[in-house]
Amino acid sequence: MQNSIQRLIHIVGHQTYSHLPILCAVAPTKVSTTTTGKMSIGNSTRLSSSSVLATESSNKGMIIINRPKALNAINLEMVRKIYKHLKKCEKSKSLMIVKGTGDKAFCAGGDVRALVDAGPTDESKNFFREEYTMNALIGNYTIPYIALIDGITMGGGVGLSVHGKYRVATDRTLFAMPETAIGLFPDVGGSHFLPRLQGKLGLYLGLTGQRLRGGDVYYAGIATHYCDSSKIPELEAALLNCPDADEVPDLLAKFHTKPEKPFALQPLLEQINKNFGATSIEGILENLQNDGSDWAKKQLEILCKVSPTSLKVTYRQLELGSQLSLAQCLIMEYRLAVRHLEPRADFKEGVRALLIDKDQQPKWQPATLAEVTEEHLQWFFRKLPDTEELKFD
Repeated sequence: MQNSIQRLIHIVGHQTYSHLPILCAVAPTKVSTTTTGKMSIGNSTRLSSSSVLATESSNKGMIIINRPKALNAINLEMVRKIYKHLKKCEKSKSLMIVKGTGDKAFCAGGDVRALVDAGPTDESKNFFREEYTMNALIGNYTIPYIALIDGITMGGGVGLSVHGKYRVATDRTLFAMPETAIGLFPDVGGSHFLPRLQGKLGLYLGLTGQRLRGGDVYYAGIATHYCDSSKIPELEAALLNCPDADEVPDLLAKFHTKPEKPFALQPLLEQINKNFGATSIEGILENLQNDGSDWAKKQLEILCKVSPTSLKVTYRQLELGSQLSLAQCLIMEYRLAVRHLEPRADFKEGVRALLIDKDQQPKWQPATLAEVTEEHLQWFFRKLPDTEELKFD
């Protein structure tokens, strides 16, 4: 048996992606934009652009991610607009609603292709710096923050929602943190919220990129409420007409319904906790090998395809994050993000193989778990020069 485990450790990262059940939804970098201007809509004032619609209606604020052809993926320009409007409304409005345009996506993540094309430049670093600053703001927002996660919610879209006080999932919600498949790590505060899910569920989701659909997003604890997608316009109208922000909890409870199907992962939670409760990635592989079930074999197949370095980074990231505040997690993640922009990381190769050339055959370096040294792992977590560290006001 030990020989079988050693063989697995040495082949992790060598498999192809022909059957990998993971979607990393990102968008092309070319998106037309229009000049920001003001226009009157009923009794509201809207700052309009092609990518972000920032609306003010009486004493309510709303942000609409408006890039439906790109599944509402966000870029640096959009992050800056969202952050600016969040700061403004926090001081002048009674609540904030965030949603995506169209019926497919809330926000499918960040435009990672643009980031790897840019490399370790100030612009790519600024994207992570400003996105994580926005995540921290959402996590400490002083007025009710309601994210209507109706559709695909991955990566950066998770960061726009999960740290807010209220997250409403629907039958169309599709959640995932699939970063290990592209040589990255579950960022946007993943090191904070994932280890705080029940048992080892968060570690399982972060390592494998497992998707959650509809009511499962609520059962997992990622959403605070569940509502049928057909009721979202009615819920939105009720929130905008809510006379007092103190009534928001009761209003959300009124629209909340029990999902039609039970939690799909409920029968597997014991196995997830047992297998992913190991003290190392190698231990997880050994547990899965010993388990021998069809489910365990599928998890082994997935873990043998993603970046070996990403597996080790993610494991340690979540282990550390379980003891840190959101702000401390984001500071740690910024160090990781900057290092992942460097050529010696797997991020660029993962994006090439899965999103650019689409040959589904990334050549990870190091190529196996056994080759990921402690020194290489520690390099990702090392402090940046003081002038480059992520800092919050």
